[in-house]
Amino acid sequence: MTVAPLWRKLRKRLPALRDYTPKTLFGRSMLIVALPVLVMQIAVVFMFFDRHWQSASTSLSEGVVGDISVVLELYSENPTMQGLQKVQKLSLEKMNLSVALMLDEELPTSTHSSFNSPLDRTLRRALAAKLVLPFWFDTNRFPAYVDIRVQVGKDVMRFIAPRDKVYATTGDIFVAWLVAATLILMAVVLLFTRIQLRPILQLSKAADRLGKGLDMPNFKASGPTEVRQASEAFIKMRERISRFVAQRTEMLAGVSHDLRTPLTRLKLQFAMMEKTPELDAARKDLQRMQEMLEGYLDFAQGESEAESVKLDISEMLRELVAQLLTEEQLAKLDVSASLMVRVRAQSIERCLTNILENAVRYADKVWVSAYTNDDMIFIIIEDNGPGIPKNAREQAFRPFNRLDEARNLNTEGVGLGLSIARDAVQSHGGHIRLDDSSHGGLLVEVILPASR
Repeated sequence: MTVAPLWRKLRKRLPALRDYTPKTLFGRSMLIVALPVLVMQIAVVFMFFDRHWQSASTSLSEGVVGDISVVLELYSENPTMQGLQKVQKLSLEKMNLSVALMLDEELPTSTHSSFNSPLDRTLRRALAAKLVLPFWFDTNRFPAYVDIRVQVGKDVMRFIAPRDKVYATTGDIFVAWLVAATLILMAVVLLFTRIQLRPILQLSKAADRLGKGLDMPNFKASGPTEVRQASEAFIKMRERISRFVAQRTEMLAGVSHDLRTPLTRLKLQFAMMEKTPELDAARKDLQRMQEMLEGYLDFAQGESEAESVKLDISEMLRELVAQLLTEEQLAKLDVSASLMVRVRAQSIERCLTNILENAVRYADKVWVSAYTNDDMIFIIIEDNGPGIPKNAREQAFRPFNRLDEARNLNTEGVGLGLSIARDAVQSHGGHIRLDDSSHGGLLVEVILPASR
């Protein structure tokens, strides 16, 4: 088996690395910096402890144990009080060791847990290598000294040695300096990363507001060259979209205005003519043309630059239900007390009006509910009408599309009802979907971001 298939097989069994890595750009940037620094620091500490600190501590421990061996040998040659005093004076002046003879004593049997257990092992190895007599030591009782005791016959000879003669005390300073330097480095990286990511966050916020139909006039290109280029491209895109929407609205508004004049003249002429079946049919066609023009204009104004306002969508729903539905048509109204959103009021009102009118047109009973969950507002309108087949729902959202065998939001119009509704919802960063109702008809769910 080659390496590539083996790696693919192994990768399927192992958990994905992305499940354990940060999801944000800031977290990943910090990981890119912190991980190499951490690996480097671990390598440096390992090399320092393994090669320098342990070696130096071993040499120091062996030196002190050698001094202890000399003192014991000198005392064994003259085990008298005078010999002891001579040895004490020599060890204190020449070896910086404090020596005391504890008469009729035995070595302690208790042991103390040490924070420097690796160094304790070094001292124990040195004592075991050079001394044949029983020994005992304690490195924790005195902060600056090490207590070493050796059994000499029925007595115990006690040695008090400075800690820096036994251990390389610079290791603690080195580790403290290493940790402090790492913290300072990470603080600088943290500050620098936040500054560099700020333009990206502003670009993301501007794109999100654009998707919701909100403007961000103070947004400017800033940051590194790549981010600045992306920001400038976004600004140009926003200008092109705004220009396109404005041109579309102006064009259809102009067409509507130009056609209203001859339509008005035709209405006046029809009003002065004698009523006949043919004239009634012509009047209906004329009214139909008027409705088509209004539909075109509404569709064009779906992305208008009207100001967004903060309002209670539940209050708007109650008002629309009261206007469009009778008591017999309304089966149930379950709307939360207050659902605050920031929207263009006219656009969302047109969206909900189209959906409610569609439900009233094709059904006997309508169910309306609205609630909030996870910073999103859900508006659900159900009916017991014929519904829309599942394979035709996406087609129903297309502009100027009319469903012949199913229902449509604008059957008497030009097939723009669902398009207007979806444009209005998506321009606010929301989503609209069609589904089967539990009452046998159509379920329309409108999802909008709640106002914070």
